[in-house]
Amino acid sequence: MSDPALPIKVAVVPVTPFEQNCSILVCRETGKAAIVDPGGDIDRIVEALERLQATPEKILLTHGHIDHCGGTVELSRRLGIPVEGPQREDAFWIDQLPEQGRMFRFPQLEAFTPDRWLEDGDTVRFGAQEMSVHFCPGHTPGHVVFFHPGARVAFVGDVLFQGSIGRTDFPRGDFNTLVGSITGKLWPLGDDVTFVPGHGPASTFGDERRNNPFVSDAALRGR
Repeated sequence: MSDPALPIKVAVVPVTPFEQNCSILVCRETGKAAIVDPGGDIDRIVEALERLQATPEKILLTHGHIDHCGGTVELSRRLGIPVEGPQREDAFWIDQLPEQGRMFRFPQLEAFTPDRWLEDGDTVRFGAQEMSVHFCPGHTPGHVVFFHPGARVAFVGDVLFQGSIGRTDFPRGDFNTLVGSITGKLWPLGDDVTFVPGHGPASTFGDERRNNPFVSDAALRGR
């Protein structure tokens, strides 16, 4: 997603042993950047910012799982930038970061409170850019998605993947809620929208409506 005609540049940095897609969004007009889901490997993220010659402005979180937010405190302190998201129902996941870090042998992690919890219909800004916030629970109860209408791109965390959907066997996960989030919040944004998932390759909503075995139009008609 480096098309110079688009208002943002997007660089994806795989981080943590879970190969989580940390996305760096750079405003072409101002050079200011938002970092989506810095799960870990902070040096790698900072090096990517330097290569992009971007000025970091804020951290955006889709949800509270360790592979998506485990590096938040370190990166926020190192760069002196605020944290926005997820929705506050994921606070219990963020509170568990120290315990989760020990369990998965991450570096010592701290729980935190974001500078701003997000709600459905909110907007987030970086540089001259604005993205809408869409509350999409199911994988976690406080999961949000970020959508840039000008670039026609969404950052969906673990809601949707190419050919799959997020797990719902975690505490307070729910399959029907997740499917409702996808069909009720993501599909209306348009089949042409490219999405960057939390893991794996990008796809489009249209491709998933045609081919995804869990949420394609054909699969949902057969439920």
